Amino acid sequence: MTQTLRDADENGLHGIPHPPARVRWAILGVVLAADVLDLLDGTITNIAAPTITRDLGGGTSLVQWLGASYALALGVLLVLGGRLGDLYGRRRLFLTGLAGFTTASVACGLAPTPGTLVAARLVQGAFGALVVPQGFGILGATWPRAQIGKAYSLFGPVMGLSAVGGPILAGLLIDADLAGLGWRPMFLINLVLGGAALFAAARLLPHDTGDRTTTVDIPGSALLGATMLALLTGLIQGSAHGWTAFPVLASLAGLALFAAFCHRQRTAPSPLIRPSLLRNRGFTSGLVLGIVFFAAVSGLLYVVSLFLQQGLGRSPAGAALALMPLSAGIVIASIACYRLIARLGRRLVLIGFLVTLAGTLHLLALVAASGTGPWALVPPLFVIGLGMGACFGSLYDVTIGDITPAEAGSAGGSLGAVQQLANAVGAAAVTSVYFHSGGGETHATTVSLTVVAAITLLCCPLVRLLPPKAPEDQHH
Repeated sequence: MTQTLRDADENGLHGIPHPPARVRWAILGVVLAADVLDLLDGTITNIAAPTITRDLGGGTSLVQWLGASYALALGVLLVLGGRLGDLYGRRRLFLTGLAGFTTASVACGLAPTPGTLVAARLVQGAFGALVVPQGFGILGATWPRAQIGKAYSLFGPVMGLSAVGGPILAGLLIDADLAGLGWRPMFLINLVLGGAALFAAARLLPHDTGDRTTTVDIPGSALLGATMLALLTGLIQGSAHGWTAFPVLASLAGLALFAAFCHRQRTAPSPLIRPSLLRNRGFTSGLVLGIVFFAAVSGLLYVVSLFLQQGLGRSPAGAALALMPLSAGIVIASIACYRLIARLGRRLVLIGFLVTLAGTLHLLALVAASGTGPWALVPPLFVIGLGMGACFGSLYDVTIGDITPAEAGSAGGSLGAVQQLANAVGAAAVTSVYFHSGGGETHATTVSLTVVAAITLLCCPLVRLLPPKAPEDQHH
C-alpha cells in the first residue's frame, strides 16, 4: 500500500490530473464492490456445503473441495494477477477479471454435477485473482496522496460487514428456495451484482497502458498451482476414499512439484517470492505462523457450520445467524486493534492467539457437554471472533516489521497469497478430521476443535520469532 502511494504523485499518475471528487468516490465504490464480491463468494460455501451435497451428491469430497477450490485458485494466482496488472494495465485486468468472475459465477449456479461445480469454482477464483490486486493501484492513481487515507479507511468496515452479511445472504437465499432453485441463486445473483460493477468499471476506471518491461514468472505460478492441486487432491481423496495408490501418488507428486517450485524461486529472474525474504527469520516465521493459524481457523469455521446444520439441525439461515457473533467479534477486534499494533507489536499477535484458544476451548467444553442451546454458543463464538480479528491484521503487519522498502511489494503479495492458500488447506485438512473421527457429529466436532486448539497453542511460543514491531509508518 505504501509503495502504491509513492508511485502516485500529487498531480496524478504520470502527471495526469486526478479526476473530480465525485468520480473518485465512484471509483472507490467500484473497487469496494469487486472486493465484496470476492469475499462473499469465498465464504458462502461454508453455509451452503451441506445443501449442495444433498442436491448434487459428491459426499465429503465435494464439501471439502467447495471451500478449497476457490481459495486455491485465488491464492496461487494472486501475485501473478498483480504482476499482469503492472504489465498490461490495471483497468484491462480489472475488467477482464470481473467479466470472467461473473461468467464463472453463473457457471457455478448452473452446474449439473459436483465436478463441474468444483471446476467453475476454480475458474471463479482464478478470475478473482485478476481483480483483487488491481484495487489499491487504481486508487493510488486516482486519489491524491493527502486524501487517500479516507478511501482506505472504508475497506475495514465494508469488508467486515461483508464477512457478516455474506453467509447470512447465502442462508436466506437457500431457505427462500427461489423458483425452486435451492442454493443456485447465491451464485446466480452475481450476474446482477457483477454485471452492474462491470458496467460501472468500464465507464469510470482510468485508462492505463501498463509497463511492458515488467517480468512475470509464469513457470513459477504454474509450479505452485500444480503443487497445491496435487497436495489437496491427495489429502481430500485419501481422507474420503482411503489411502490407495492414487492419493499417495498425488501427494508424492505434490512434494516433487514443491521442490521444483523452490528451485525456480532461487533461479528465476523475477521470482514470486524474493529469496532474500525467505532468508529473513522474522518474515519466514510470520509466513509459517500465518499458514498454520489461518488454516486452523479456516477449518474451524467450516466445522462449526457443519455442526450447526448436521449436528444441531439448523437451517442454512439459522446457521448463518448463529455465526454472527463470531463475525461481529472479528469486525470489532480488527477496528480496535488497528491502533494497538503500533504500541504492542508482536504481543498483540500472542494476545490474539490466546483469546482464540480460550474461545475454542470454551466451545469445545460446551459441545462435549452437549450444552449447545440457542444462546449458549454466543459467548465462545464471539470470543473466537475477537481473537481472530486481533490476529488478522497484526500478524502480517508485524511479519514485515524488518524487511526493506524494496521487498515490500513482494512481501505483501506473498502474505496475501499465503492466507488464501492457508484457507484452502485448512478447509480440506480440518474437515478431513471431522469426517473421519467417527462416533457422530458431536464427537467429530469435539475432535476437530481439539485439533484446532492444539494448533493454536503450538503457535503461541513461536510468536517470539517474529519482529518485535510493525513498520513505523504502517498505522499513521
